[in-house]
Amino acid sequence: MSLMTSSPTHRLGTSPGPKPYEILPSLNVPGVPAVAPLPTGETEDTTRLVERFGEDILAAGLHNGNQVVYVKPERLVELATFIKTDEKLAYETLIDVTAVDRLRLPIGEDEARFQGIYQFRSYGRKKMLTVASPATGGDQPHLPSLTGVFRGATWPERESYDLMGVVYDGHPDLRRILMPKRWPYHPLQKQVPLGGEEVPFTVTWDDPEFETFGTQIYPATSAKPDLPPGMSLENMVINMGPHHPSTHGVLRLVVELDGERVVRIDPDLGFLHSGFEKIAEYKRYKDFIYYTDRMDYLSAMNNNLAFALPVEQMLGIDVPERGQVIRVIMAELQRIAAHLFWLSTHVLDVSGTGMSLLMYATRERERILELFEMACGARLTVSYLRIGGVWQDLPPRFIEELKDFIKVMPTKLKEYHAMLTDAPLWRERLEGIGYISRQDALDMGLTGPMLRGSGVDWDLRRDVPYAAYPMFNFEVPTSNAGDCYGRYLLRMEEMNQSIRILDQAVRNLPGGPFKTENRKVTPPPRAELDVSMESLIHHFKLMTEGFQVPAGFVYGGVEANKGELACFVYSDGSAKPYRVHIHGPSFNNLYAIDHMCRGHMLSDVVTNIGSIDIVLGEVDR
Repeated sequence: MSLMTSSPTHRLGTSPGPKPYEILPSLNVPGVPAVAPLPTGETEDTTRLVERFGEDILAAGLHNGNQVVYVKPERLVELATFIKTDEKLAYETLIDVTAVDRLRLPIGEDEARFQGIYQFRSYGRKKMLTVASPATGGDQPHLPSLTGVFRGATWPERESYDLMGVVYDGHPDLRRILMPKRWPYHPLQKQVPLGGEEVPFTVTWDDPEFETFGTQIYPATSAKPDLPPGMSLENMVINMGPHHPSTHGVLRLVVELDGERVVRIDPDLGFLHSGFEKIAEYKRYKDFIYYTDRMDYLSAMNNNLAFALPVEQMLGIDVPERGQVIRVIMAELQRIAAHLFWLSTHVLDVSGTGMSLLMYATRERERILELFEMACGARLTVSYLRIGGVWQDLPPRFIEELKDFIKVMPTKLKEYHAMLTDAPLWRERLEGIGYISRQDALDMGLTGPMLRGSGVDWDLRRDVPYAAYPMFNFEVPTSNAGDCYGRYLLRMEEMNQSIRILDQAVRNLPGGPFKTENRKVTPPPRAELDVSMESLIHHFKLMTEGFQVPAGFVYGGVEANKGELACFVYSDGSAKPYRVHIHGPSFNNLYAIDHMCRGHMLSDVVTNIGSIDIVLGEVDR
């Protein structure tokens, strides 16, 4: 019998699960896995919701410092509408939608297998609310769609349907978004193992392992693509990408044109899908840091930090002040480096005179990458910010080089302004293009420069401060223009503000340890291993078993260069996360491309893509 039909795993077209010799029974801890505990206590917001919805609120209160409400699914849409329109609550934005498959958790037979998780934010009140709702339908989960209340639910609900199998009733366009449409299952469901086709190895061609050699999960046959819903062949429909240089990666845009005017755009994603969220379930917390580098590969430092912060919150550990300031230094250097890359490629795409600025901006970015290499030996995939602090202290030469960079960089930015800001061609291509109103930005759940460029004064570094940001004085640039030119000016000023933060950090860098001294979370210094048996034991257990995180969940993130980069981490009490969902700003902001381009020329599509500033490693994840 073929291995492809000899087991349930192979019937899924995937590789087998862990081998028997890879499982160590001695590492199983009593009480693991565990379900996240229900919230306790109350807040003004949760009390108001309990008073309004009564027994339909299953639980409400605080969990890991966050406001959490559990609501029955039949009241979910009503609750979302209420918290958006009620003057005292005013949660005007739906930030994120995901789900948790609780198949491997110790839940009762009458409890829902799937749970929808929603993150709402009130910008005016600086409040966050997590809403959880049990899905109906058992193994075929259903939840009501929130697209009628928040447009920003459209893509996250499609992603949750695609990867988790949750059907959102009432969704206007519930198609797969990352996986091919004929993909046979939903990869983030717990019964689906990690991995694809087994790679057989044997010394003889007669081994039965070779019966499956060369087969694939998905047939390699080429199929004619379907016309996206709502498009008409009465107009011209063309493909832009997936290997068009201005898409900055493997992005396919299906563009409907009336002459040269854009009628509608439907992005086709998933060409670079890497399965980071699935991989996270199989890696210890400390080991998944290395994978975060590969998402937005232009913002690795911020990626590290976005995963470390919620884990540290659940662990209840504090990072020493020096480690916190070093984190800020690296995050702001990364912001400048990423903005320089955005600027150089954006100019090259839009203007034929951009080659000079490409070389100039690359020159300055190279200095930042050299600083990264000086600190940790890597330039792009740094893995430098770790859970509990940073990997190692800054070398002495680093500060001197950074001071020189801070001294030189403002002059370089003035040169860029002289080349671009008042250039007639540049202004003609950006002004009035890709307009997004304040209300549309809120309704679509946009973040970062896409949100601030429409007049919303919000920045996580200031409004939900993390790391050492409360120590620094800086301004948050905003623009009421709402167009590509306004977002250009905003990002240019953000680089100036990052230099301002770096200057303060260099002048006030504290001494002391650079990572937590909790030896159950971070390894002891190498010098102690030869003289301390306790340190040796801590090191051995940390390397072989990792550290356990108390059962629970947290949504937390950072203000990355492209917007809000956050992680929803669900722990079952073990050393590996039970569920990790990554809220990538590139994915959520790219949803706006259709809105930005309608009625504009085909050439303006290139301008709008650059103005969003996407990286496909973060879009597809």
